[in-house]
Amino acid sequence: MNANPAAVAPADPATPGTTRDCMPIIRTQGLSKVYSAGTEAEVVALRDVDLVVMPGEFIAIMGPSGSGKSTLMNLIGCLDTPSSGRYLCDGVDVATLDAEDLAALRRDKIGFVFQGFHLLPRMSALDNVAMPLGYARVSPAERRKRAREMLEAVGLGARVDHRPNALSGGQQQRVAIARALINRPPVLLADEPTGALDSRTGEEILALFKSLRDEGHTVILITHDAHVAAYADRICVMRDGELHEASHKEVAA
Repeated sequence: MNANPAAVAPADPATPGTTRDCMPIIRTQGLSKVYSAGTEAEVVALRDVDLVVMPGEFIAIMGPSGSGKSTLMNLIGCLDTPSSGRYLCDGVDVATLDAEDLAALRRDKIGFVFQGFHLLPRMSALDNVAMPLGYARVSPAERRKRAREMLEAVGLGARVDHRPNALSGGQQQRVAIARALINRPPVLLADEPTGALDSRTGEEILALFKSLRDEGHTVILITHDAHVAAYADRICVMRDGELHEASHKEVAA
């Protein structure tokens, strides 16, 4: 395992014409997060994390509970702010954005998939997927058209009118993935997306992430499970707030 946290970047040099010649879609530089609770001692959740993710990569960030991976996810997803360091999303320094621009970046650049599906129970799959387009001021007819196309893309074209309680766990997660992709964000950020699924269904969802990678999406998968991380092209491991590159062989050992 790489002992230098600052070296967490694609290892192989780019060949001409590949995506590795592009600007990183995600870059963190010296990213740190320190929590302070009143008079209690400070807790360092993240320590000087340097990470480079190129467009079209499928990367897993793994580690046990309390290692800092959820904190890193929140920072990458612009759901929290760092104590120090710099974060660029698609070349934009997020620290320069006001609240409105930050919300627009989250909407347009990052799709979120969580362990809990977070679907609205009284709405159909179609309406759940279409909902984010309302915030983007897309017309109702266009919302439904795009939502139907996205559900077809994740294999749920025959389930568009079903409510969540009429869908299996795997189908609900596919609805959640379709919803995350509806604004066509370049980055898909998935936090323990198979944690509530049986192993076979989990593998189907991971295969779907691979196919999304093949279509050009960047997938960042947060997990504690080495078997899940093995599906990614590249693996990083969080330990005590520091991020280290790891090989598939090291993670499987």
